Amino acid sequence: MSLLTTSGLTKRFGGLVAVNSVDLRIEENETLGVIGPNGSGKTTLFNLLSGFFPPTAGRIFFQGRDVTHLSPEERVKMGMVRTFQLVSVFNSLKVWENLAPCVAWKSGMYHSLWRFMTTPAASTWADSLEALKLVGLEGQAEAIAGELSYGDRRLLEIALALSLRPKLLLLDEPFSGLSDVEIAKVLALLKSLKGKITIGIIEHKISMIVDFVDRLCVMNEGRIICEGNPSEVLTNPLVNECYWGKQETLERAGVSGV
Repeated sequence: MSLLTTSGLTKRFGGLVAVNSVDLRIEENETLGVIGPNGSGKTTLFNLLSGFFPPTAGRIFFQGRDVTHLSPEERVKMGMVRTFQLVSVFNSLKVWENLAPCVAWKSGMYHSLWRFMTTPAASTWADSLEALKLVGLEGQAEAIAGELSYGDRRLLEIALALSLRPKLLLLDEPFSGLSDVEIAKVLALLKSLKGKITIGIIEHKISMIVDFVDRLCVMNEGRIICEGNPSEVLTNPLVNECYWGKQETLERAGVSGV
């Protein structure tokens, strides 16, 4: 049984069909890449999977359970966690303090924000530090998050996600805004997770993920137009056409006069 499947998943915004009858599957411990031109529906798809948008039609199943109408919080409890295109951390807090609510909530120690706020910090320090070690930020635990480089804040965001012990980690353009050196650090972290948890990754920097993902899925105009082995997908004429247009695709193939 696949870890996650969708059936006829659709999202309309008025007359715009952002996701159009998508049937998707993600296998346990698979790393799936999702690519496509701007506006193809990739982020909307992740918003549907994680519960941030309700679907117009279709169903979502996670671990065999219909989660179509569950809230994002309920999906997190089941093990579905995501990150966002723009880094989302608490800039005014210390690095380790960013993690404290997540590790406390996941451990079942706290069932209310008030109880968390009135409990000594030492009870979550150790678990927060362990999460930071996973991403190489333990040496900056006492730093203010907003003073970190953008790349390190991306690592912190991933640490936040990992502290929730995901079964499925959805990453929306994790390399966006990063330098080549920062991309290398984030990619090294992701490679260390490969095969240990299930990963879905949206990314425009295709060259960075083509050797990382097990399977590549291409979206265009809200539909999945091709999926399979990354090298085979990237040579598919339909994929080339949606990125570069029919004329250039024909020229690349050695066809002229069209």
